[in-house]
Amino acid sequence: MNAQEVIKNIENEQLKESLPEINVGDTVKVHAKIKEGNRERIQVFEGTVLKIQGGSNRATFTVRKFSNGVGVEKTWPMHSPIVEKIEVVRHGKVRRAKLNYLRGRVGKRAKVKEAIK
Repeated sequence: MNAQEVIKNIENEQLKESLPEINVGDTVKVHAKIKEGNRERIQVFEGTVLKIQGGSNRATFTVRKFSNGVGVEKTWPMHSPIVEKIEVVRHGKVRRAKLNYLRGRVGKRAKVKEAIK
């Protein structure tokens, strides 16, 4: 067994089985575990998926939301144990792989149309 096979086996063990089908432009709720001292709680981060990067257990996705008039972006590893679950609120209709143009927009201009399925 060479080094590449060993790495592939370790990565396959770390993959989560139950992940929803998320795409760029979707509005999602990310339920994340947060440690405060000796307590642990779950915090929900809801926003639009700007981009999805990587593959295998290294895959990440960036979510953007507005909090008190300020744009906040967080990049989450998909297969991280910190991410409790990902919930798709609505599917967006976009024609881009990365929605970087949303960073310069606020309010209604920053909305993504809903995909009708």
